[in-house]
Amino acid sequence: MAQSPYTDLARPPLNPVALRRALVVPGGLWTDLALHEATASTNADAATAAREGVPEGLVVVAERQTAGRGRLDRRWESPARAGLAVSVLLRPEKVPAHRYGWLPLLAGVALTGAVRGIAELDAVLKWPNDLLVDGRKCGGILAEAVHDAVILGIGLNVTLRPDELPGPDATSLALEGAGSTDRDPLLRALLRALAQWYERWRDAEGDPDTSGLRAAYLDDCATLGQQVRVALPDGADLVGVATEIDDDGRLVVQPEGAPAQAVASGDVVYVRR
Repeated sequence: MAQSPYTDLARPPLNPVALRRALVVPGGLWTDLALHEATASTNADAATAAREGVPEGLVVVAERQTAGRGRLDRRWESPARAGLAVSVLLRPEKVPAHRYGWLPLLAGVALTGAVRGIAELDAVLKWPNDLLVDGRKCGGILAEAVHDAVILGIGLNVTLRPDELPGPDATSLALEGAGSTDRDPLLRALLRALAQWYERWRDAEGDPDTSGLRAAYLDDCATLGQQVRVALPDGADLVGVATEIDDDGRLVVQPEGAPAQAVASGDVVYVRR
């Protein structure tokens, strides 16, 4: 017999009818919302929809993921209704492809705003896709290109307990003393902020300055000014000071005694001086 979603009263289920009524509105970005009790991966579901020609604006949410993925094919899982797992389908046709690197950063700005506003926690971003609270990872973002679409996946640890965390460097909103762990207003705030930033960025044809996205990201990013070690996709390490985010959303790292280098992807570790 399947377990009732109301068994754990600290983790109530989301209400799909109320969410659709609030978020899928005439003239808005979000055109449909699919809420699954369980799915392998919300990103995979949204990618399948993109290949089938589903228009921009689909939102896929799961109460539990059985094969969720983060960057570098890392697993992203949590107990049922203990977090947010959401993916959105976007088709930024007016934006040059080289500016797509700003999309995960845009999602980070939206996620940070939702956590600060609803959970009342001082969340910050670590380039390119981690949301940190008190130095520990509380959320992550995965962007994937599918034909002419981009899938943005966002995961947030909301009520995970210490024995449910994926590792010692992880945390949850509840463990950090959040003012609220109600996933409904968190999801609404996240999707509304994501729509607002995406429309500004898209209408500016991806220009990070005209849209205001670069300034907003720099306000939220804790990586700049840090001594970092970046594990690059080719297996090499780049060590230096993170100095800026360039026009394409890449992190610029200044090694000691060598030219600055812009990186589009890689694992970033803060190095104590």
